Amino acid sequence: MTMAEAKTKAVPAMDHALLSRLTGALGDKKTVEKLCSDFGQLYSEFLPDIFHSETGLDMQVHYKGHESGLMNDVIADLGDNVVLADASLRNWSPGFVLACNNSFIITLMENLLGALPETIEEPVHRPLSLIELDLSSMVFDKIANVLRSGVNAPGGFEPLIEKPHNAEDRPKPEDDHVDQFVALVRMGIELGPVSSEFYLVIPQKALLKTVVTVPKSKSQMSRNRKEWADQIAEQVRRSQVTLEARIRLQTLTLNTISRLAAGDVIPFQETGDVTVDVSANGKEMYRCEFGRAGERYTVRVKDNISSEDEILRHLMG
Repeated sequence: MTMAEAKTKAVPAMDHALLSRLTGALGDKKTVEKLCSDFGQLYSEFLPDIFHSETGLDMQVHYKGHESGLMNDVIADLGDNVVLADASLRNWSPGFVLACNNSFIITLMENLLGALPETIEEPVHRPLSLIELDLSSMVFDKIANVLRSGVNAPGGFEPLIEKPHNAEDRPKPEDDHVDQFVALVRMGIELGPVSSEFYLVIPQKALLKTVVTVPKSKSQMSRNRKEWADQIAEQVRRSQVTLEARIRLQTLTLNTISRLAAGDVIPFQETGDVTVDVSANGKEMYRCEFGRAGERYTVRVKDNISSEDEILRHLMG
């Protein structure tokens, strides 16, 4: 090999794990285990009282261990039955991830809507609805603020949390993305008969500089149950809902129905004003009158079948 060829030959890249360890972005097993355990103690002692003071619900929270690995691999291993939110806390970490099993959010929603304990069962695995995603945002706000209260982040800044998303909607990393080593703190949370989990996915570069302390006050982030319910109800009021109108037609025999063909006409049942029942998600809401305005057919509300509270509860459920 000539001198010129030797100079142009590519220098092998340093092993990613070795480089991360040398730059303080990957810690030894014992240190990471101790710090994750400290986070587990913080949440076990602090979070149940926060939820109880704000919702009146009794929850049990306990530490279930930790895992280490590259961020995208760790998040992928959580599966598709989780809701995630990217977050940051100034002077601590520019990017960490909060995650929670969908079953906890669904069960919390049922409880806040007044479901009887004996009617609550383990939810089926499914993505969260838009309203449930909004509720998860409130849950992540509590989890992030517990974190803020227990870590050494100078300046007293508030955590910034991006809009939560279902696992299936998480953007894929770019092809040239260099992933970072993280620690996943796994927390068990029990609400009534439903056992679930939530997670902190913390870059080890931030974790290794963290000193976790348990605050003395457990009431500094209190909000009452009515505020939670009001916020959920307000989100329902802003949500787009598809309405359906049903008009009763004249009664026909099965023999006549079976012989209908293109061009046949079926009269409305009423001969005067035509009554229309309007519903959403299977819930009848209004009794209306069929009409027309310009080139569009319309309905005019004549009577409320359901009260406002009944409509909101149905749509939230």
